[in-house]
Amino acid sequence: MAPRIVNLSEWRAHVITVLRQQIEARAEPGVQALLAEILAYPQVVAGAVADVADGPRRFATPLKIATNEGVLSFLNTTTVFGTPTDITLSELALEMLFPADPETIAIVSKLTADKSAASSLETDQ
Repeated sequence: MAPRIVNLSEWRAHVITVLRQQIEARAEPGVQALLAEILAYPQVVAGAVADVADGPRRFATPLKIATNEGVLSFLNTTTVFGTPTDITLSELALEMLFPADPETIAIVSKLTADKSAASSLETDQ
């Protein structure tokens, strides 16, 4: 996936910042292992970004993915469920990606329509 991420250095910095914040809140071995794995990946040389913890990108770092149809740009949000008394739910996090611009909406709509049309053709045969 990394070769398709247009803003890889920025996205990598964002992911590292989020993982470090999660570790500060609760030192989970799985999250620590994931951070160690990501830190072991080769650095992106061009346009390297040191940290996004204090800038505006901290709250809205887009994920930009190159496709044959064009660049898709998504904003992500992470939701954590539960209360301190419900251990199972307090460990659950749901990350969702939302289109960040009209171009992404148009491309995703086209791809979805194409896939639906292809599925209809397969079931008709």
